[in-house]
Amino acid sequence: MSFVDQSRRPSPASMAAVVGIHAAIGFALVAGLTISGGLPEIINKMDVRDIPEAPPPPPPPPVDEVVPQESVTPPVFVPQPKFELKPINPPVETTELIPPPVPLPQPGTGPVIETPRPSPKPSFDAVAAKPRNDPSRWLTNADYKPSWARRELTGLAKFRLEISANGKVTNCSVTGSTGHSELDEATCSLVTRRARFEPARGGSGEPVAGSYTGSVIWELPE
Repeated sequence: MSFVDQSRRPSPASMAAVVGIHAAIGFALVAGLTISGGLPEIINKMDVRDIPEAPPPPPPPPVDEVVPQESVTPPVFVPQPKFELKPINPPVETTELIPPPVPLPQPGTGPVIETPRPSPKPSFDAVAAKPRNDPSRWLTNADYKPSWARRELTGLAKFRLEISANGKVTNCSVTGSTGHSELDEATCSLVTRRARFEPARGGSGEPVAGSYTGSVIWELPE
């Protein structure tokens, strides 16, 4: 079966006419741009206006100072008693007694009061009584009696002597016994006779009475 080609091809004359129209339009555009010197500038103008500032608000009206009023306390009503109070005891009249003036002592009369004066301080320390001879010679082996030796009496005797201001022994007392009265009595008797002392001295250096303590051992003689 055969088909008929119904498509049409453009003619050369119509194609030339279309190309000519396009060329004319392009020439017109190029010519217009050349004459005007380029694209027109588009400028947007802004509308600027000077708007004045609003005036400040007026100051507030002055406020009156309120002065506080002092509160007034109304007086308290005290009713008066309807009866009269009478005193229990009648008033007693008193008289003020004014004593007579005391006479003041006149200068140069009356007792003289002496102010005690402070005692003078000692110029040196007090000194105790001390032996002037050798205490080892106050008792010897010769003082030991044969009767004591036969009885073998021994012991330690402690004594205390009272010394006068002139250095003599005025009293003797046994402060520690030997256990034998014969030895205790012999101790005080012999020491009182043989001991010699330099007297004690007070704070001002004068001789004063004093005391002395010592001891002696009674042993069997060899």
